[in-house]
Amino acid sequence: MQGGYNVLGVDNLSAGLKSQVPAGVHFYKTDILNPKIEAYFKNVDTVFHLAAKNCISDCQSDPVTACQENVLGTVKVFAAAAKAGVRKVVYAESSALYEGQDHFPTDESMVFPESFYAVSKLSARLFAQAYRRYHKLNLTALRYFCVYGPKQDYRRNIPPVMSAFILNLLKNKQPIIYGTGQKRRDFIYVDDVNDFHLGCITDKRTDGETYNLGSGENHSVLEVCQTVSQLLGSVIKPKFQPDLKGEAEVTLANIAKAKSLGWSPKVSLREGLQCSLDFIRANVKL
Repeated sequence: MQGGYNVLGVDNLSAGLKSQVPAGVHFYKTDILNPKIEAYFKNVDTVFHLAAKNCISDCQSDPVTACQENVLGTVKVFAAAAKAGVRKVVYAESSALYEGQDHFPTDESMVFPESFYAVSKLSARLFAQAYRRYHKLNLTALRYFCVYGPKQDYRRNIPPVMSAFILNLLKNKQPIIYGTGQKRRDFIYVDDVNDFHLGCITDKRTDGETYNLGSGENHSVLEVCQTVSQLLGSVIKPKFQPDLKGEAEVTLANIAKAKSLGWSPKVSLREGLQCSLDFIRANVKL
């Protein structure tokens, strides 16, 4: 693998495709709730724990499953890592922890969760702190803002906004906007996120720390839709539907802490949307 790493992947493929697993990855289809999950942690140096039930509307309608996957599942990962003597665990928190905030850009201290999804992520954070305290587990927490990119899953009940707009417009259908389209989001391209991931493996300054991963700027949902339309040369107008409950009106990351390590996002929104569009055109059957 790139960088000389030997990579093992574990996923239940509930929100992904086996065909998208890179060549060279030792892949195992299983769930983090699997009672035998510990077997996959043997002789592992660094764990990236990104598994979650992360659709806010799904978590709102089924908080029990959200708790099972986001809290119990995460605790099982921490337990397996601690038992196996894993050197470091980098795990996903979420910008949803800032839902109730009205101060922007938001830094890592401004936690104010509201939705069931956000509460589940805060609960997992408390367990992370306990594992660090009592089991000396070396942890780094990453609060992702709206990560997007070419292989983003588009098969959800409510697909990610980027993929949804591109797919509908390629099919000459109206893209759907929930609410007025004025909600503003901090979008970050997946390659920029992965650059930070790689740094976490070796940079000891990240040990025990929490970082926002966003672009440091935000765009309205309507603006994203208009940009996709421009890239496709489409004149199809969006269809507006009732707003989704539980979503923040604005997200905007203060990324000063992440940038202090020498990292910075490099891919603009327009560039990232073009890459996503090119991938979907080439790989998705419409």
